[in-house]
Amino acid sequence: MAKHIFVTGGVVSSLGKGITAASLGHLLKARGYKVTMQKMDPYLNVDPGTMSPFQHGEVFVTEDGHEGDLDLGHYERFIDENLSRESNFTQGSVYQDLISRERHGDFLGGTVQVIPHVTEAIKERIRRAADRSGADVVISEIGGTVGDIESQPFIEAARQFKKEMPAGDVLFVHVTLVPYIAAAHEVKTKPTQHSVKELRSWGVQPDFIVCRGDHEISASVREKIALFCDVAPEDVLACIDAPSIYEVPLRLHEQGFDEKVLDKFGFPRKEIDLAPLETFLRAAEGCEGSVDIAVVGKYVSLPDAYLSVIEALGHAGVRCGCRVNVHLVDGEELSDANAGAVLGGMDGILVPGGFGQRAFEGKIAAARYARREGVPYLGICLGLQAAVCEFARDVAGLPGATSTEFDPHAAHPVIDLMPEQEGVEDKGGTMRLGAYPCVVEPGTRAAQAYGERLIHERHRHRYEVNNAYRDALQDAGLTISGTSPDGRLVEMVEIPGHPWFVASQGHPEFKSRPTRPHPLFKAFVAAAIARKG
Repeated sequence: MAKHIFVTGGVVSSLGKGITAASLGHLLKARGYKVTMQKMDPYLNVDPGTMSPFQHGEVFVTEDGHEGDLDLGHYERFIDENLSRESNFTQGSVYQDLISRERHGDFLGGTVQVIPHVTEAIKERIRRAADRSGADVVISEIGGTVGDIESQPFIEAARQFKKEMPAGDVLFVHVTLVPYIAAAHEVKTKPTQHSVKELRSWGVQPDFIVCRGDHEISASVREKIALFCDVAPEDVLACIDAPSIYEVPLRLHEQGFDEKVLDKFGFPRKEIDLAPLETFLRAAEGCEGSVDIAVVGKYVSLPDAYLSVIEALGHAGVRCGCRVNVHLVDGEELSDANAGAVLGGMDGILVPGGFGQRAFEGKIAAARYARREGVPYLGICLGLQAAVCEFARDVAGLPGATSTEFDPHAAHPVIDLMPEQEGVEDKGGTMRLGAYPCVVEPGTRAAQAYGERLIHERHRHRYEVNNAYRDALQDAGLTISGTSPDGRLVEMVEIPGHPWFVASQGHPEFKSRPTRPHPLFKAFVAAAIARKG
């Protein structure tokens, strides 16, 4: 039977609960245990798929096609495991399921309540994650902050879950802020004390407290927290801001976090293998020189909207021995008139995925500049569509070529709605989602990067290259370097004779890992390095 760890957060949001949870997952896996992870989100949206990235950051897509919280990306990158739709659920999805069952008559006319029905539904999803993964340890992060009313059902469910499990099979880790007050020249423990008091008032006693802060948290401060929060002093850990999130597992390991968890579970302390992570961090420290990459999007005021892209560029840079400086460029402000001034100093240009017409012409301008000036270009999802529209307009002689997403009556709809998407009205979870196969054309840049004929990438889109224009585009010189196995869908394109111009309908960023950077990102960064010389 799996052991369970619940991770809660206190004082403020955005503390790094996800990084803390993922770091512990990394350590336990490095000890030889099978780990899976889960994020429970308290908001009433069914999933983040229809939420603005300004609200939620990026939507992470799993192999099986679930639109999930961005923390799933952290989990996958840290534990190097493909997660599933069981790894993320919201309070809204729980209510949706319960209401559907009630309308179906499953409750025989009885009253449906938060307790026991909502909490039982939450517990069932926790059990399901354990059963379907076969994990030794399930780490479940409870979104939100202790004290928020919307988090109460999840914490209550976790409390009940611990009560129902054998003694010693469930642990609670509370991540809390220990702020530094500059005027007093000291860190303060009172917010943590109040946060734990609130958690205990709901019937949950933390087994570990992880103290977040930007200043040293001394042993005496941790002892004070331990005293007032009824936790052993050795179980209060410090987690100070680190230059790289990938250092956090090592810092927690230095404090014996993984050993203490294993001891409480009664698991043997298997030998730990941290060599891959340590090798990555040494390589990162040893990087010489840098390249500048422009990421042209429309949510640039919130870097988390492109989190996996930024991480994938970093992974590739380390493998190539070079730091990658990411410059977020607002596509709304970009045009042919200023492209030279904005992008002139860039060694590579990346146009990521997105939806909607806003900033699309700026993305086309970015693709045009990259094509004309020989700047390495990587297009992802909408970035492929922007590249195809630009090529159609300026090379294939199809003026005004665009997507029917933006102009249903376009004279040259080189991008069109997928046939299977016609008539779809619901927006949530209805796109082409998850991993799909792609056959790579030999002799192309894509083939050179992947080194394999058949690849799989995760997708999140409704529109595709219009097959009615494939011949015209190819006759004008565009190479279709990847298609679905049946040849029906264009999955990758590139421009021959260009130093490096490749675009993918899939989202390769979701599969990049610090110790296994994605081959397409590696090739792109290598091309940027070559351009810089």
